Amino acid sequence: MATPEHAVVVADGDVDVALLAELARAIDPPPLLVAADGGAARVLAAGMTPDIVVGDFDSLAGPDRARLEELGVELRVADRDKDESDMELCLLTALGAGVDRITILGALGVVRPEHSVANLLLLADPRLDEIDVTIAGRGSRICRIGTAGGPGEADIEGEAGDFVSLFALGGSVEGVNTVGLRFPLTDETLRLGPSRGLSNELIETAARVTSRRGCLLVIHTHRSMSDVPPTGWS
Repeated sequence: MATPEHAVVVADGDVDVALLAELARAIDPPPLLVAADGGAARVLAAGMTPDIVVGDFDSLAGPDRARLEELGVELRVADRDKDESDMELCLLTALGAGVDRITILGALGVVRPEHSVANLLLLADPRLDEIDVTIAGRGSRICRIGTAGGPGEADIEGEAGDFVSLFALGGSVEGVNTVGLRFPLTDETLRLGPSRGLSNELIETAARVTSRRGCLLVIHTHRSMSDVPPTGWS
């Protein structure tokens, strides 16, 4: 079997099923599909079959697990008393498969906010420095650019009025520059904590963000989707 280039990781949060199906169709060659515990139920509900399910299986219903076993899906069962979250174990599984791109669905939810925070902070993990990682949601995309000691860049495509927010992730981010945003940044430093980079806006259909040093969280939200309520965490 050839080494996959792209992995799609599905967690047990707010999953856009239509986006999941779209990704599965659009990515060529087909991605490695990894589900985090209860995220496997989201995959099955979309009429798809995960390649690997990872976790302590505390949130996967018995019938769903039986269905996965019936389908011959690889189940990697972790101890419940573990140091890593199920999501982290999924990312490590994807890295172990040799992918260079990871798209995550279901990383955010409304009932267990600690999971959302933990999943966002995972983007700062230096093991992901050479990997293109994106958290995809309902009308939003979240990625990390740059490293603790090196530059980063992101091209954003959308519509005028879309929101773009920039946050330091794990420390100050130096040399932040933007093109195509309503409030331009020129060689600025964004620090961990202050909301200086919150809710900027696209003024055209494309924008560009670059940084000189530090991990920068880039969040693009389509304005038309900003008021759509998510489904709850199951």
